Amino acid sequence: MTNSKLALGIDVGGTGIKAGVVDTAEGKMVTDRVRVDTPQPGHPPILAQTIKELVEPFQGEGHFDAVGVGFPSVIKRGVAMTAVNISDEWAFEDVSAVLGEAVGHTVRVLNDADAAGLAEVRFGAGQGINGTIVVVTLGTGVGTSLFVDGKLVPNTELARMLVRGKPAWERVANSVREKKGLSWEAWTADVQEFLCEIEDMTWPELVIIGGGVSAEAHRFIGELKCRGQVMPAKMRNDAGIIGAAVYASELASIVV
Repeated sequence: MTNSKLALGIDVGGTGIKAGVVDTAEGKMVTDRVRVDTPQPGHPPILAQTIKELVEPFQGEGHFDAVGVGFPSVIKRGVAMTAVNISDEWAFEDVSAVLGEAVGHTVRVLNDADAAGLAEVRFGAGQGINGTIVVVTLGTGVGTSLFVDGKLVPNTELARMLVRGKPAWERVANSVREKKGLSWEAWTADVQEFLCEIEDMTWPELVIIGGGVSAEAHRFIGELKCRGQVMPAKMRNDAGIIGAAVYASELASIVV
């Protein structure tokens, strides 16, 4: 553990914000995970204040070298290019600057699905697998992340693909299944169609299904028929935190 690097990871979602300190060499949490509800609406000043209060207990510990944030947006150079499942006011906002000022530390930001995917590929279901991996996060919305030989291809918005005439997030998000009271059979059929589209575009070796619904993987994974392997995520609720922390730690080491 002498080579461990500690980083604070923050996972911003449409319904909740989670944080914790991570040993980025091992891909493990070294503190308890803390969570608060995402403020509605999550205007930049309000969300920034919420995150500031959330991470204050960790500031006292002072044993992390970097801060990473997974954010529900296409992120380019720290700026939100879209605003999905969050206030429209975040569009074209410099997320890294706003949150960095709030927490008093340099903040490195990436798309939330990319953060969760990074954790899965480094330490979870995709560990040690070469070739193309797609991680699909089914939660409040639908996120996707794409990796080639372990390297992230950022901001892949595969959920824009159509499933029965609508964007995939309107069909296969776990929130849609719950809201509409869909049977597992009906919902899985739409997920199957979505995965077939992903396969035709990327030909992955592995598709990892993450998000809250991965805890119910036994209800649907066996019904998905794909050319490549399909597996449930292993990192569960810690994935976004761990991935954001790893991302920040690696960028910080490059800068140094």
